[in-house]
Amino acid sequence: MNKRLILGSSSAYRKRLLQKLRIPFEVYSPDIDESVRQGEQAETLVERLAIEKARTVAKSYADALIIGSDQVCVIDGEILGKPGNRQNACHQLTRASGRRVTFLTGLCLLNSGTGKYQSAVVPYSVWFRDLSQKQIEAYVDLDLPFNCAGSFKSEGLGIALFSKMEGEDPSALIGLPLICLVTMLISEGVDLLSKQT
Repeated sequence: MNKRLILGSSSAYRKRLLQKLRIPFEVYSPDIDESVRQGEQAETLVERLAIEKARTVAKSYADALIIGSDQVCVIDGEILGKPGNRQNACHQLTRASGRRVTFLTGLCLLNSGTGKYQSAVVPYSVWFRDLSQKQIEAYVDLDLPFNCAGSFKSEGLGIALFSKMEGEDPSALIGLPLICLVTMLISEGVDLLSKQT
């Protein structure tokens, strides 16, 4: 790869996902205002924030490919963010019990040399089992999902909360849709399957 690849995120989950592609990258955490604008829909929000993150990082890297990403959890049209603490996590999971919850992940790949960017919103849905309060509290205490939208870690014990999962890209649920990202990288001339010498 002839350009530096920059992941514009402080998320350890996104970093682990990107490592699966076996290409060198650097991490830079952008500092932006992630507040929801008046009347802004979830899809618009995550795409806007992904683009803003990439553009913010681009100010520090003149000729690089920059990945921006953002994710929200949506129940009945309401955006749920990261819970931050035990009480909020239990509340979010109580709301999700027995219901379908959709995760929307905004993705942007920006070429800071040309200014060209690609963006997309990738949905992924999970159906929660009917959970008792005792089960919810036990899960929260075991997995501590306080920095995860929706209050669970699907790559951990959180998988036990679901009866069904549906979507085109399971990596989107964790916060970085790799299938979509690979397509974007290919359009920038990055062939992940070429033999490295």
